[in-house]
Amino acid sequence: MPETSSPAPTPSPSTGSSATYREKLWPNVWIWIIAAGISAAGILVFAPISMFAGITAAVVLFAIMAVLLILSTPTLLVTPETFTVGRATIERRFVGAVEHFSGGEATAERGTRLNGLAYLCIRGWIDPVVKVEITDPADKTPYWLTSTRHPEELAAALSRN
Repeated sequence: MPETSSPAPTPSPSTGSSATYREKLWPNVWIWIIAAGISAAGILVFAPISMFAGITAAVVLFAIMAVLLILSTPTLLVTPETFTVGRATIERRFVGAVEHFSGGEATAERGTRLNGLAYLCIRGWIDPVVKVEITDPADKTPYWLTSTRHPEELAAALSRN
């Protein structure tokens, strides 16, 4: 699946304003290979019945996994008014400091440095993360931590006023 991330403004269906950043966190190629391998196990299970049943089971299993992977792919969307990560949306006026991490630092942010109250949108096949401080006094969530393939671009889009 092509990754869609564009710094150019595009119309946002939810707000009617233009998006300054948009990215879909599509699964990597190796996730699709694993899904194909797991679905191929259907052949082993149903081959004693018939080869046709095994191949049918493999196709059905792969179709189910593909639909689930596609439907669960979150979108990161930054507009002048809002920031959306998956199903969560917050007004930009409540976005504080923005930091991006990769490599060992990203691993630490997802692990030993993680606050249990943080909102997470983590995908294991994407290493870099962006940490977005939440300044809303009514919200107990200290920050959002999200995976992204373009941490510098996302941080820059969130830092713009």
